[in-house]
Amino acid sequence: MIWLAWRQFRVQASIMLGLLVAVAIVAALTGPHLSQVHNAFLIACKQAHDCDSTTDPVSSTYHGLAVALQTMMLLLPLLLGLFWGAPLIAREFETGTYRLAWSQSVSRRRWVMVKIGLVVLSAMLAAGALSLIVTWWSSASDAAQQDRFGVATFGLRGVVPIAYAAFACAFGVAAGALLRKVVPAMATTLVAYVVARVAVALWVRPHFMSPVLSSVSLLSPNSGGTGFSINAGSNAVTVTAGPPIIPNAWVVSSKIVDGAGQSPTQQVLQKVCPNLPGIASGPASAVGQSGGVHAVPTGGQGAFPQCITKLAVHYHELAAYQPASRYWAFQGLETGVFLVLAVALAALTLWWVRHRVA
Repeated sequence: MIWLAWRQFRVQASIMLGLLVAVAIVAALTGPHLSQVHNAFLIACKQAHDCDSTTDPVSSTYHGLAVALQTMMLLLPLLLGLFWGAPLIAREFETGTYRLAWSQSVSRRRWVMVKIGLVVLSAMLAAGALSLIVTWWSSASDAAQQDRFGVATFGLRGVVPIAYAAFACAFGVAAGALLRKVVPAMATTLVAYVVARVAVALWVRPHFMSPVLSSVSLLSPNSGGTGFSINAGSNAVTVTAGPPIIPNAWVVSSKIVDGAGQSPTQQVLQKVCPNLPGIASGPASAVGQSGGVHAVPTGGQGAFPQCITKLAVHYHELAAYQPASRYWAFQGLETGVFLVLAVALAALTLWWVRHRVA
């Protein structure tokens, strides 16, 4: 039975292996050049003492290939769930061949375990191999961008793609066993995978660890910049702060506060920034509209820089962030979440086939 299952699976596995080999060859031919571009930039900018204001050309080198690799890494776990996981048992039910298997000496338990084991483990190996290639190839551009927690990078590097693939395939197999139809199982897997990824990224990942708090001066070069907005309906001016520059960190939130943790009130702004548009002339005349919230451009205006300089005496930017040192801890925690879900789905499939399928 094990050999028969492997023969059915061999063609798809061979195609995947060929694709991975091709990607590895392309990466091996272009990856060293990316490192050379990045290293040459670092040497030149350090000699000129101008690394902060210049852009590393590695980010635009092989841009099309970078997009292709990112897209492949993004879609691979889902595609494995759709085309390996969902049809695995559903096709057996559609064609009725499961009855032949169960009439032999092979038990239902072994039949299900062999099928799930072959597909899920193969999917994990495929996703792990591609992730290794993409992580290595992108190391130079990741070093330049310093945004390892970013939405466009965190789920496409490291070990989490392995868990994504295990979850997608396990869900596809479970959906196929419950629905007994390939197309409905594929559709359900697609929706469930997207929902799970979005839910974990938005609502679960931020709670893996409590963020670290850091104070940054409003006048510091590491500050994320400041701006102000005017609500023409409520006559309110709000001063905002962008995320501070913390390499490879995940800035969860940032705000302007004083020593007591209070944001500047309208009374404070009226006192410290009397010439700020919206305070001096009223929000309607400042934005030229009525209603809504509008950002007012500050280029060429002296009122706003003077306002920030005065505010910086008693106010600072308070940022909550996950430091770069926690990157692999977050990778491990999210990997654990999806692997636990995959094991639970595999157990559900096994129980369903043994006790609920006639």
